[in-house]
Amino acid sequence: MKAVRVQQYGGADQLQLDEVPKPEPGPGEVLVRMAYAGINFIDIYMRGGIFKRSDTYAQIPPMTLGMEGAGFVEVVGEGVDDFVAGDPVAYCIELGSYAEYAVVPVWKLVHVLDGVPLDIAAALQLQGSTAHYLSHSLFPLQPGDSCLVHAGAGGLGQLLIQLAKRLGATVFTTVGSAEKAEIATGLGADHTILYRDEDFAEEVLGLTEGEGVDVVYDSVGKDTIQGSLKCVKRRGVVSNNGNASGPIGQLDPLDLAEAGSVFFTRPHLADYIATAEERQARAYDLFGWYAAGELSVIIDQTLPLAEARSAHEIIEARQTKGKLLLAV
Repeated sequence: MKAVRVQQYGGADQLQLDEVPKPEPGPGEVLVRMAYAGINFIDIYMRGGIFKRSDTYAQIPPMTLGMEGAGFVEVVGEGVDDFVAGDPVAYCIELGSYAEYAVVPVWKLVHVLDGVPLDIAAALQLQGSTAHYLSHSLFPLQPGDSCLVHAGAGGLGQLLIQLAKRLGATVFTTVGSAEKAEIATGLGADHTILYRDEDFAEEVLGLTEGEGVDVVYDSVGKDTIQGSLKCVKRRGVVSNNGNASGPIGQLDPLDLAEAGSVFFTRPHLADYIATAEERQARAYDLFGWYAAGELSVIIDQTLPLAEARSAHEIIEARQTKGKLLLAV
């Protein structure tokens, strides 16, 4: 089968389309014939070696990239009773989706519900589950709460804005252009800030009369973390759930005290979908909202598997206005 692999940590030029043996499922596993693979910043981190010390997301080159996808059950392994050949399925947080076939532990699979196309199912896996846990678990938003969503026009940002509004929160968001501001506003953001033209922290403080927001969801990292600490409320929460601009480096705990005794966390999605039940609950919420017309999912671009390098270059340049997918 064809698979996009990296032989060693490095830039997008390390991606290459290889011929590799088709895998076979073992006990408790399923072979999935892939239809779509999602492109996410976690793929960039893995390709570049940022996660090379991670036990949660174990990966050692040479490896097939990709941490989410959707397709059809091809073969089930011993002991698998909940899925049969031909079932449409989706999954995330299992390395190897940039390929024509992928072996996935059965507990990580979810059935794709009627009314949900496979490209949407793929798009809602990693970013959808992240938006769900950020808004429902890490800091469970309630009516009257306020949040700042960085990169509001990206795949995660678009979903997080919508889920925050469903929960009754006031949503502030940063975006990179007027076009992206229109996207975020159209999805329900109450305040959009052009971070290239404005000091987003000062804008948030001004709009909240100096109080700040209850929680900041920061998927950008190095370029925004200090501003995020500045514009969160006293005893508020800053979640560094991504590093689009690079890792934040060292953070002195005294900085958290000086920012107002704030709470800081660097979460892993894997810890918020650690069981089959939790994973399914988040996925089926998202599928149900989409099928009911209550959740908008924008597919920005779908590229062929062979163009994985171009997809990485697009997302690294922060040029996306929605979800990037590979069509397998």
